[in-house]
Amino acid sequence: MIPTTMKAMVLTGHGDVDKLEYQDVPVPRPGPDQVLVQVTATAKNNTDRKAREGLYPTKKGEMTSFQMGGKPTLIFPRIQGADIAGRVVAVGQGVDESRIGERGLLDFNIYANDRRDINLTPDYFGHGADGGYADYAALPADQFHHIPNPELTDAEVASMGMCSYQTAMHMLTSANIKAGERVLVTGASGGVGTALIQLCRIMGAIPYALSKQDKGAALLELGAEAVLDRSDMDTFVDRVKAETGGKPIDAVMDLVGGEMTDVFIDTMIFDMNARSTYPRLSIAGASGGNTSEILWTRIYLYQVQIFGVSHGTREEADQLMSWIREGQLKPVLHGAFRLSDLHRAEQYFVNRGSNYLGKIVIVPDSQWEEHGKPWSLESA
Repeated sequence: MIPTTMKAMVLTGHGDVDKLEYQDVPVPRPGPDQVLVQVTATAKNNTDRKAREGLYPTKKGEMTSFQMGGKPTLIFPRIQGADIAGRVVAVGQGVDESRIGERGLLDFNIYANDRRDINLTPDYFGHGADGGYADYAALPADQFHHIPNPELTDAEVASMGMCSYQTAMHMLTSANIKAGERVLVTGASGGVGTALIQLCRIMGAIPYALSKQDKGAALLELGAEAVLDRSDMDTFVDRVKAETGGKPIDAVMDLVGGEMTDVFIDTMIFDMNARSTYPRLSIAGASGGNTSEILWTRIYLYQVQIFGVSHGTREEADQLMSWIREGQLKPVLHGAFRLSDLHRAEQYFVNRGSNYLGKIVIVPDSQWEEHGKPWSLESA
């Protein structure tokens, strides 16, 4: 029996965590070509916080969220949460009832058209439509991918959500990364960073991770060739040379921005005679600052190619789902919070300590005992 009301964490406006209110709301009904999913876990992404706080400006002094299609799509009230795992409990018109009972993972994008190779106006569930911080969500049937793997818990499935993995994939494909290339991964301990390390290895590239040294062992185990300490950037290029045998980095996957980006470029251009391809910089974050001071002469004289990355394509999502089903991608799950405790989860996420690696997930209170408690961060 599907109830008529459910618990949800509702975003009521731009601002701090007090704008997230735990409420009773109607259970959505699946429309044509949709499935109704009983949510079991939804991964926490920095995108949720930045959208809530209006930290996606494209002009100076602007406070806004995504408006890539020309107008705001974050309409309040809104249920956030993009990376949804759960079970199909009902289907809309045009969807085979045999899908009821499937465990799946959402491709979180709201695509503007049916093209599979490009995504020019990115929007996503939890922003332009309601997401997974609730007991139920109505989602496109063709974007809720079956993940039957019995060795993966629902929390682990959610931790491999497309907000991180597809962003990482698109960073690499935009820069046309090839086997054997040396790739610097900044922000390596987060969701996108850990995804980048794994994806580099699948593609045959060699990932060098930038992180704190206390996370070094875990990142090496995940597949990093070496872990470079981010606490001393004055000697960073020399340390890169030491790890690469004096060879330049082929491409940088930058999640940091700010003043560090100029130093990252240095790792690619110190010996242009040793290169066989153009230096490439993919950027999909600005955790270190939204403004970088870089001489344009450095960019065009050294022919540095820069790729801005926001979300990815249907083709990339399909490939990632296949790799998850095949066991080539592994979950990096840090822990779980109850949905009703989302305020504390947000604070924990912002102030995460030295032991943080990978993703945290948010589990509906009704699903906590089975899907959240084994990964609980309630005492953290």
